[in-house]
Amino acid sequence: MRILAFILVLVLSIRAIAIDFEGVSSSAIHVEAEAATGLDAGVFVVPSLQGVSISYTAQSSTASVKWYRFSNLGGAYAEEITSTVDGDKSIVQAQNSDMGYIVEEGSHRLCFWVIDYSAHHLSMSSLMPSEEQECGRYELKFSGKAEEIPYYTINGRRMVLSRELIAEYTTLRYDEASFSYITQTAEETFESIGSELHIMAPLCNTTVKLHGDKFLRAWGNEVAIESPLITPITVDVQTKATQISRDNDNEQKDGSADGLGGSAPCEITFEAAVSDAAVFTEWQISRSAEFEINENTFNELSFDYTFRENGTTYVRFVANNADGNCEYVGNTYEVFIGESRLSIPNAFSPEASPGVNDEWKVSYRSLVSYECHIFNRWGTRLFSSKDSAEGWDGKYAGKYVPAGVYFYVIKAEGADGIKYEKSGDINIIKYKEGSTTSGSENIE
Repeated sequence: MRILAFILVLVLSIRAIAIDFEGVSSSAIHVEAEAATGLDAGVFVVPSLQGVSISYTAQSSTASVKWYRFSNLGGAYAEEITSTVDGDKSIVQAQNSDMGYIVEEGSHRLCFWVIDYSAHHLSMSSLMPSEEQECGRYELKFSGKAEEIPYYTINGRRMVLSRELIAEYTTLRYDEASFSYITQTAEETFESIGSELHIMAPLCNTTVKLHGDKFLRAWGNEVAIESPLITPITVDVQTKATQISRDNDNEQKDGSADGLGGSAPCEITFEAAVSDAAVFTEWQISRSAEFEINENTFNELSFDYTFRENGTTYVRFVANNADGNCEYVGNTYEVFIGESRLSIPNAFSPEASPGVNDEWKVSYRSLVSYECHIFNRWGTRLFSSKDSAEGWDGKYAGKYVPAGVYFYVIKAEGADGIKYEKSGDINIIKYKEGSTTSGSENIE
């Protein structure tokens, strides 16, 4: 909530007591104060205290009302001031400076602080970018007067009333749904401003508009200044890695802690979304976690890469602005390719129990090349494949072969450099009762 303003007559709900400001050019503004301040009636800000009087409406027409005022020393040093009576109203002349007031009616006491805004009037002349900038925050030089507005508690503790000055500018926001940066209006609020103003570094070309404060805003006299065009220097990046999955039930797929890798060949798509200041961009691929030597680099924002080598490979994205003084180094993706494995079954039972052991398949991991041939005892080649995920269903020329012994020959190479040359028997067993064996004619 930017402001809490009351009209000229401020009716306080506290004990149904009314405080009026008379002789003001614009309505007084009331700001609630924390209970610990002892200012149960809060803080009042008026355009000027020149010629202003403060009245208090008593709860009882017969009660005696006393007024006190206190400075930054607190209520312990309050001094009684003269008041006049007009019916049920008790009236004092406001001091021409910020001051605290205490009103006593019998056993009831009301404390508040009054601020003369004319002594703290906001003025703004210019807002210029500083020559030296940080990557995360942006600094502007402010010319004008927007210092703190202090007030004091009943115990003399200094507090600050926020001016609620607002800086508005355009920046970029990462949109996860579209995996891109989109423009948005940013807004930052300041309690006060000295000679410098710091905002979150904008991510696109923009100007900064500073306007306020909340008191002038409430009185309809808000002022504003605007900076020259700002060119972004801060680099912001979002990255992601998406592994192309393979639903091979005979492939062993243990990956890294990031969930990337497992069995070679492993294809992963890497993507980066960058803010406007990113001029130099590079994906780096290394076998070293410190990226001492890069095996490959890619300047594209997105690319596909196939991992074929056993072990852990590290991938990260780096971006710089035009001057090279704001660098982004992204999180490192770890891609682990496991050691190769090849396990070969020696029996299966097509037709015997559908869905259970009815296809002959090797169990494997990280094979970068593979070639398999299956023969009958006469040397007829029944099946060939260069895909380790592919199995043999026990058919030749569209018909099931008879139960018996068959032979395989496999040559393969793992991502770890291991070469496999395997051969052995395959036993086809457990045919359904009454199934035909006429397929033997096609084999021979």
